[in-house]
Amino acid sequence: QVQLVESGGGSVQPGGSLRLSCAASGTAISGNFMAWYRQAPGKQREFVAGISSGGITNYADSVKGRFTISRDNRENTVYLQMNSLQPEDTARYYCKKGAFIWGQGTQVTVSS
Repeated sequence: QVQLVESGGGSVQPGGSLRLSCAASGTAISGNFMAWYRQAPGKQREFVAGISSGGITNYADSVKGRFTISRDNRENTVYLQMNSLQPEDTARYYCKKGAFIWGQGTQVTVSS
């Protein structure tokens, strides 16, 4: 069974940090573009960060300089390090493999 399982979400105060993980099972992430998306209540799902099979990264302007995406092909896991979190980062964060495979998401809430 192909699965992407996100973890690491939670509640933090503004300025805090979280590290999200996306563990793949039943499918290998190597050779695939991996990405993080997020969806806030009442809003469309939006791209946050992506990493190519060769390690090239790209980010949404809203998270540049604060978030870092990385991958560990041996562990079959993708990470999203999120620093300087702000209330507007509050959303459910989803991992995506290639064009079609999504995880169930992990909730991130930033509030004081």
